[in-house]
Amino acid sequence: MTTKTINTTPTPARPPLGLVEFIMLMALLTSLVALSIDAMLPALDTIGSELNSTSKQQTYLIISIFFVGMAFGQLFFGPFADARGRRLTILVGLIIFLLGTVVCYWASSIEMLLLGRVIQAFGVSGPRIASMALIRDLYVGDKMARVMSFITVIFILMPMVAPLIGQVVMQLVGWRHIFSVFALVAVIAGLWFFARQGETLPRAMRLKFNWRQFWRSVQWLVKQPVVMGASIGMGTIFGAFLAYLSGSQTIFQDIYNTGEMFPLLFATLAFSIGAASLFNGIMVVRLGMIRLISAALVLMMAFSLTLVILSTVFDGKPPLLAFMATMFIGFFFIGVLFGNLNSLAMQPVGHIAGVGAAFIGSFTSFLAVPIAVFVNYFLSDSIAPIAYGFLFFGGLTFISVRFAIKAARAVPLDD
Repeated sequence: MTTKTINTTPTPARPPLGLVEFIMLMALLTSLVALSIDAMLPALDTIGSELNSTSKQQTYLIISIFFVGMAFGQLFFGPFADARGRRLTILVGLIIFLLGTVVCYWASSIEMLLLGRVIQAFGVSGPRIASMALIRDLYVGDKMARVMSFITVIFILMPMVAPLIGQVVMQLVGWRHIFSVFALVAVIAGLWFFARQGETLPRAMRLKFNWRQFWRSVQWLVKQPVVMGASIGMGTIFGAFLAYLSGSQTIFQDIYNTGEMFPLLFATLAFSIGAASLFNGIMVVRLGMIRLISAALVLMMAFSLTLVILSTVFDGKPPLLAFMATMFIGFFFIGVLFGNLNSLAMQPVGHIAGVGAAFIGSFTSFLAVPIAVFVNYFLSDSIAPIAYGFLFFGGLTFISVRFAIKAARAVPLDD
């Protein structure tokens, strides 16, 4: 009697869409996150004033608490995506996102708005996690890093234009209709996805969810040095970046008094990350993500040290041109890291892509949000907290990612 061996390792399939359309669709779905965050930035002071926010730190929560909701959402939708498929995950997530958007639109207090933001973020985790897992279903390794980089190029256009969209909408019809824009984009993305993209996780490959298996998977992930090293690195550098992001209106409009130039200045720095993603998408296949990560780590630390020196020399307020130039260069290196660290962390987890993406995403958010809140606590009339945040937490990123790289080189990864 012969025994038939069943190969349970997912085999990347040919995507049903052309690469260009696939990248654009995935970018639109994942860009709901950036739109929901960055379009709010010009309206923070207005919202805080109208809803009687008690402090700027409470107003900053409109941005940072979004990532708390995402952290919990990813923990739910990761196993859900592996058990019920990618399409249903995106559908459920979009419905919850729209519910949170309605709560935000009708908010009569800052607390109600923050609740709506948590619901929004929980929901948007569905499309984000399912998209990541769907991409991992179809691509792996350097090919995944390349696809992710090109998706990020389009994705980064959203942070470039979202503050301008938010500012224009706020000036024309009021800040509440920023949430109307969110709802419209969600509906368009959902209709496009369900009309064009098929399911990438066959029923035979789905993992029935149970808590015991979930915690076993989490325990396995925690023991993987590549996963943990890359995830800690993403969380710490993202925490420093999130502090800049949530405090950007204070930086540009209060410290530098740039007024309505804020969206343009914000877009300029966002463009740097987009340029880095395009560069990474071209170079990652030639050089490999490990070499790119290693170089970006060193240059990111050089940027952080330069920003601290500038802040010290100019008493917390270097000339705007010097600040912008330094941040532009630094964000390029951080963009290279963003384009590769998630792919590095995901590479060993192809057999549990949904749970893996959920764990990595939620762990990163849980680590980043307290860092951002801590740094923003000191942000008032000087960029020094942002500078020291990048230096200290960038140093932690350097250490943890070097650990992950060493582990990746020592042990062959899932291919």
